[in-house]
Amino acid sequence: MNLTTITDLNIPLLQIYRHLRDNVVTKDNSFIADSPKVVNLLLETSIEVRSILATKKYFEENRKLIEQKEIPNLYVADKNLMKTIVGHNVHHGVMMHGIRPCETPLKEMGDKIVLLDALSKNDNVGAIARSCAALGVDSFVVAQKAPHPYGRRALRVSMGYVSKLKIHTYDDIFFTIKILKADGYKVFAAEAIKKATPLKSVKIPKKWVLLLGHEDNGLSKEILDASDEIVKIEMSADVKSFNVGIAASILLYQFGIK
Repeated sequence: MNLTTITDLNIPLLQIYRHLRDNVVTKDNSFIADSPKVVNLLLETSIEVRSILATKKYFEENRKLIEQKEIPNLYVADKNLMKTIVGHNVHHGVMMHGIRPCETPLKEMGDKIVLLDALSKNDNVGAIARSCAALGVDSFVVAQKAPHPYGRRALRVSMGYVSKLKIHTYDDIFFTIKILKADGYKVFAAEAIKKATPLKSVKIPKKWVLLLGHEDNGLSKEILDASDEIVKIEMSADVKSFNVGIAASILLYQFGIK
């Protein structure tokens, strides 16, 4: 394991840790991961790793795992120096620069798909990705102009389990719904409206898409009309809705186990 001790904060290859923020897309689809649990899970996958920036303690404790991959740059720094490099506190002592896996075409997605309609919060994208991985849903479709599952915050909230999902990004949600329906999927739109089918009464087919809407605005009438069926979670009459991340977990438990 060839470690490079950092003495120069201006090393060009380190600048990615300072400048790459959530929702920023680079030409080579770089991403930054942090915390040992997330980084270590990613190291067990086939994801390309460009570098690791970590404390000496991290490298010592995870030598075998790191040496299993061919990582060109391994940078050692203490937490104070890491803070100076990245511009904020680094609580866990490790960060990783990787390259997002290639996207999966819609035609190659699994029988169970979660489709997001341009969510705005990275936390929710990460939480939903984690629920997908936990509940046997391996395909995740998100808007190009919304938080990506490999964004730093989304990746951390997912605990790295986004790496277990097939990911596709779309430009036009209506075209995407059309393609999926033509390929035999039934599209369920989650929306708490009167005419929606209660979750306990939904008949779930082999191939399905669960469509989840924006945190504040939900799903538009046009998207609801494009879907095959609207589904809602039964709840107390004086409560209007769940947080989309919580709703996704409840819906996916019911959908995923059938």
